Amino acid sequence: MKTALVIGATGLIGKQLVTHLLSDTRFGSVVVFVRRSTGVSHPKLQEHLIDFDAAASWKDRVRGDVLFSALGTTIRKAGSPEEQYKIDYTYQYNFALAAADNGVPTYVLVSSAGAKASSRIFYSRMKGELEEAVKKLPFRSIRIIQPGLLAGEREEVRLGEKVAYGLTSVLKFIPGLDAYRPYQDSVVARALVHAAFTEGEKVKTYTLRDVFLLAGV
Repeated sequence: MKTALVIGATGLIGKQLVTHLLSDTRFGSVVVFVRRSTGVSHPKLQEHLIDFDAAASWKDRVRGDVLFSALGTTIRKAGSPEEQYKIDYTYQYNFALAAADNGVPTYVLVSSAGAKASSRIFYSRMKGELEEAVKKLPFRSIRIIQPGLLAGEREEVRLGEKVAYGLTSVLKFIPGLDAYRPYQDSVVARALVHAAFTEGEKVKTYTLRDVFLLAGV
């Protein structure tokens, strides 16, 4: 059975991802690297409380079969664009680099629809820059998931997102626009797990409708 490595395990997608991995018989061990405990107790779960800024203290532990990277925050929560960039780009890239150096064969990244390194939008540019950087690492398989608006139970209330959910939820009933409806956290998590087992080219990106299809929705 495989060993799954997870960063971002306490976030919206990460929580669902860990739940799916723990119930998946293909994985015998789920190792999470977190700043605070997930609060989950399970025979398959190993939890490492780490300082993401102190790579020397954790990089040798990043060993397994698949690294799932689901770390992320908002400018409001981070406090500044620079702090958000450190969490969304630097921390994730450093973990991917450690995994690649330690021979982890498969890397699965939660990115965002519209991610593009040349974008004028800070968030899209940041996500695109990370995608381009990890594509250069020597993984055997790189799978990038680009969902649209995420839906699920968050710890913090995001009024703007709640309004957006209401406006976009009806899109599932409109032919041709259904791919733009909100992406439930459990759906994205399921897509991430399925992506880890897809064969083919080294790098494959799933966006919009592809994410739903990958999750079997």
